[in-house]
Amino acid sequence: MDFHVSPGGRIAGTCRVPGDKSISHRAVMLAALADGESRFEGFLAGADTLATAAAFRAMGVAIDGPRDGVLTVRGVGLHGLKPPPGPLDMGNAGTGMRLLAGLMAGQRFGVTLVGDESLSRRPMRRVIGPLRQMGADISAAEGDTPPLALSPVESLHGIDYALPMASAQVKSCLLLAGLYAAGRTCVTEPAPTRDHTERMLSAFGRAVSRDGARVCVEGGAAPLKAASFAIPGDISSAAFPLVAALIADGGEALIENVGINPTRTGILDILRAMGADIALLNPREAGAEPVADLRVRASALRGIAVPPELVPLAIDEFPAIAVAAACATGETLITGAEELRVKESDRIAAIANGLAALGIAVGVLPDGLRIQGGQFRGGVVESHGDHRIAMAFSLAALRADGPVQIRDCVNVGTSFPGYVDLMRGLGLGIRAS
Repeated sequence: MDFHVSPGGRIAGTCRVPGDKSISHRAVMLAALADGESRFEGFLAGADTLATAAAFRAMGVAIDGPRDGVLTVRGVGLHGLKPPPGPLDMGNAGTGMRLLAGLMAGQRFGVTLVGDESLSRRPMRRVIGPLRQMGADISAAEGDTPPLALSPVESLHGIDYALPMASAQVKSCLLLAGLYAAGRTCVTEPAPTRDHTERMLSAFGRAVSRDGARVCVEGGAAPLKAASFAIPGDISSAAFPLVAALIADGGEALIENVGINPTRTGILDILRAMGADIALLNPREAGAEPVADLRVRASALRGIAVPPELVPLAIDEFPAIAVAAACATGETLITGAEELRVKESDRIAAIANGLAALGIAVGVLPDGLRIQGGQFRGGVVESHGDHRIAMAFSLAALRADGPVQIRDCVNVGTSFPGYVDLMRGLGLGIRAS
């Protein structure tokens, strides 16, 4: 499937984006291991999160839905999972695979985790190493890529692990493995990353302690307790209508019910530093997460050097940020973003190639990009099957002098089902074929 986007257009209206993907993954996992029934409103019915739900169904967990965004999970307890009849297929879900590797390391049965062609190229070395330090029996294909095969072990033991680079997925993998480990499992971060796992563990009744950059969980403690809450809209998905409203001629949009967890709001800080008019309205709490409505108005943006401390807080939003930077006056410098190399695609290369294909001057760094603001031309962009690359470059047409085509967009459904309809409703001239 390709996207075809007409040049120009005005963005206006009110919308709601799908539920947060990171929270949806974690909600299924912890609810499956809890005692009792959990119910979640706003669950993301995307391919990635549905793969996680299917994995737990295969291990004997009764899951109803999602129906109209509501998912009900009848947990089987920490030690109630059953051996699946075959490999667990995680599709394109890197978060699902890495977090599930932590949970599966402590089970009393073996399991193999597989994925699609894209996920099968993604490195798993960063979770394999520390899991082995905890006593896990885990193996992978050549290059430490999936499939991942986990065999049962007598027991895991807690470790005190310093992350070599900021990664919420690795942190979460180890904390979840720590539920099955003897003693305390601690992870120290070099920079803050999203803390949904810590918040959700607390919501399910498991104490999590934090001392500065070090977060710890005790193994062998009390069982998890069922929990029910509303899942907020995903700020990573909100990034696309947000940037569209910023760069469109006379754009203004209200994006309702967006999660504004402080470990996820780097995109707001970065865009505001570039001159964006973004207001947070009606701030409130939804479960363990802060939520607000985002009012966004078209703004004259200027290039900046992105503060390194904000990079981990906006790591998934850089494709959209790059499009905004191409519409800014002057140069935007992004460094310290080497994590982008190991996402669904090499996003540094994919962003650079997409910008260049549409006439924007861009320099590639080992850990980032130099983007010179300019005029988008019409053209063809390769998404490399990366959903965020595809959505980001669909926005470029708002400021382009001709039509923009983005190839290989089918994976947009992994995180943002209904993207084309939502953006068309706001005024983007997009169609899929």
